[in-house]
Parts: sequence; structure tokens; C-alpha cells
Amino acid sequence: MSAIKFTVDHEWLLIEGSSATVGISDYAQEQLGDVVYVELPEIGQRFSRGDNVGVVESVKAVGEIYMPISGAIEVINDRLVDEPELVNSEPTTGGWLFKITLDDQSDVSGLMDEPAYLEFIATL
Repeated sequence: MSAIKFTVDHEWLLIEGSSATVGISDYAQEQLGDVVYVELPEIGQRFSRGDNVGVVESVKAVGEIYMPISGAIEVINDRLVDEPELVNSEPTTGGWLFKITLDDQSDVSGLMDEPAYLEFIATL
């Protein structure tokens, strides 16, 4: 699991070579509550780290999705259109949001590994 990284905005990335799968953390989905809608970016769009790329709406809040690392959208999880609850039930598996092609793999060094992320959320 050392290839999984986290952001301070509670996104996770599974790094696979020059690509990464992105989702929101279990902590984030717990804070949001029952997810009812997910708005995702379009395939081919290019974003810089920190750009707002989508929205996750729940029964109690609306959360923005931020690009965790600069790159282009390769694939989006179409299942979330009809099954947004996957973000809650399977945040790190079936509830992934999108896959990206990384612009610069060295950007990954600024992200947290799982132990550092768990330490970070313990302070919130």
C-alpha cells in the first residue's frame, strides 16, 4: 500500500507508473455523510494541482474535489452517475472518482503516505 498517497484535502491517489487513480478518503466520506450526487471532470481535461475539478454532494454538505496533482483526466468512474453511494460504501475501491496521467511524477513527493495521513486527521 506504499503507492497510496493522500492530500490535506482528503483525496487519495493510487500511483501506478505515470498514472494515478483518485478518490476521496474514508475520513472525507464519513464527514460528508450519505453521498447523493457526484460531478466529475471531462476526459481529456488538464488541471494543475489544487484546481477545483468536481463536486461531491451529500445529504448534509457539498464538498469540492481538488486536483491532487497536475495532469490530465484519463478515465472517469461512470458508475457514480447512477450509484453515487459507492463513494460511501467503497471509498477506496468501487467509489474511485477518476484516473489521471501525471504531468510530473516528482509532484508525488509532496503528498502524505497513509501513516502520515492518519496522524494528520487525528489532529482535526
